[in-house]
Amino acid sequence: MAKKVKSDIAERNIRLTGVIMQYLIDHPKVFDVLPDKFELVVLPEDDPEISMFNLELLKKYGSQNRPIVFARIKTSELTAKAKPSIFVPVAA
Repeated sequence: MAKKVKSDIAERNIRLTGVIMQYLIDHPKVFDVLPDKFELVVLPEDDPEISMFNLELLKKYGSQNRPIVFARIKTSELTAKAKPSIFVPVAA
C-alpha cells in the first residue's frame, strides 16, 4: 500500500512540475530574476500531502548548496493558463 501512495504522489508531483516548467518555458523572462542553478520545490496550495512530502524531501536531501526557489500553484488550476507563484525566500 505504501508504494501505491508514493506512486500516486510521484505522479501528481510530475504533473505539477510539468505545468510549472511549461509556464517557465512560456515566460522565459522569469529566469531573469531567479538565481542560477536553483533547486525548485513545488508547494501546491490545495494539496498539503504533496507540499509536506516535498518539504520533507528538501529537509532530508537539502538543496545541494543551491539557492531554493519555491513554486506555489493550485492543483485545481492545472491548465495551459496556470500561473504559479514563483519566489525565492529571503533570509531576515
